[in-house]
Amino acid sequence: MNALERIFARPKPIIGMVHLPASPGWSRHRDGVTLDAVVDATRRDIEALQSGGVDGVMYCNEADLPYATRVGPEVPAFMAAVIARTAGGLSLPFGVNVLWDPVASLAVAAATGARWVREVMSGVFETDMGLLASDPAAIFAERARLGIVDCALFANIAPEFARSIAGRDVASRARGAAYFGFDALLVSGPMAGIAFEMSELRAAKEAAPGTPVLANTGVRPENVVEALRYADGAIVGTSLKVDGHIWNPVDPERVRRLVAAAGEVRGG
Repeated sequence: MNALERIFARPKPIIGMVHLPASPGWSRHRDGVTLDAVVDATRRDIEALQSGGVDGVMYCNEADLPYATRVGPEVPAFMAAVIARTAGGLSLPFGVNVLWDPVASLAVAAATGARWVREVMSGVFETDMGLLASDPAAIFAERARLGIVDCALFANIAPEFARSIAGRDVASRARGAAYFGFDALLVSGPMAGIAFEMSELRAAKEAAPGTPVLANTGVRPENVVEALRYADGAIVGTSLKVDGHIWNPVDPERVRRLVAAAGEVRGG
């Protein structure tokens, strides 16, 4: 049984994003916005995702711009506080992602009981945030140290805002990440909300047939059927928002449309 089968009730799960507002201390943080207000807005997004039929949700500090490859303690503390006050309303499994910091992501998972973390966990990339050099051995060791070995590692092998320094193709990165033992491999487009190349999704799946592969960005009703013909699931954020704008609240009708479109390859 692979990680997706352990975590989700349905094959080819649709994971909806819960984008939190900017953390305290970050440039987009709005003074005067209380934790209660953040919690209320997060609960509304969660309800919209659940009522629309997604199979899981993932909390992320999407608004912490410009992104950093290592965050301060205020980010995981803020995220854990919000999750602690909203996860009780979830009837679905949830994961976490602290951009672009896998150690901080694991810390939040340990504090909240998240079933998976998403992050870049292998490879070296030139990115808009600077050089991103992963340390897979340290990530596995940190997961064990925190006592959360059942928390799945979703490795973004084609990250947004980045390119492989060595020029290794997606298939090579997929084979390496699968060999290391990551639980799922993610293929992304050039930035949030922009679709991946379908050829890269297919190449990753063919290179690592025994490891689940997820479409990570730009999934919409118009392309979800084709994506799920190759991928084992999808992570969706921007297209589920009001007017398809990343910083807007989740639109339950958009969620329903995407889930309905995916039914063609998910068995209804």
